[in-house]
Amino acid sequence: MGVRPARINAPVDTRPANTPMIDMGNPPAPCAPGMVKSGPKGRRDGPPGRGVLEALVGYHLRRAQIAVFLDFAAAMGALRLTPGQFGVLALIQANPGMSQSALGCAMGVDRSTVVTVIDRLEGRGLVRRHPSATDGRRYALRLSPLGLRRFAEALKRVDKHERRVARRLNAQERKSLVELLRRVG
Repeated sequence: MGVRPARINAPVDTRPANTPMIDMGNPPAPCAPGMVKSGPKGRRDGPPGRGVLEALVGYHLRRAQIAVFLDFAAAMGALRLTPGQFGVLALIQANPGMSQSALGCAMGVDRSTVVTVIDRLEGRGLVRRHPSATDGRRYALRLSPLGLRRFAEALKRVDKHERRVARRLNAQERKSLVELLRRVG
């Protein structure tokens, strides 16, 4: 049983030039009948066989990631939030006043990455940095009023997105998948 490629149209990228985006690779292209040449007659209809890839966890995680990221981009639309930026907003919203170091630790990224993301979100008016009340060397992060509104809107969109990407799973399967992914990562 083959995996059908994602067919979700992502919105046009309207971010300023030189704005890095998480590299998701190229989305899989649909496979047309007769696309693969094989066998004694040199033609085979349908998608190419995947060989050893069918048994690889990483291969299926990557395909799932691409489908999820494409749907996420379409869901965010004009909000222009990447999954990573949404994660940052979610962590700051859940932990107002957290430091950039704590944010980096929670996300599993280095300090320079955190600074770059916070600079970008602060430049968009979504996050504010304040000197920490307990440690003058640190900044306390908070969502701005605009950041709180955008996060609330993004959360509604993420809820719909999550329902879409998990639509073929029942509640127990979804719970099991999340648990298994936690154990892998």
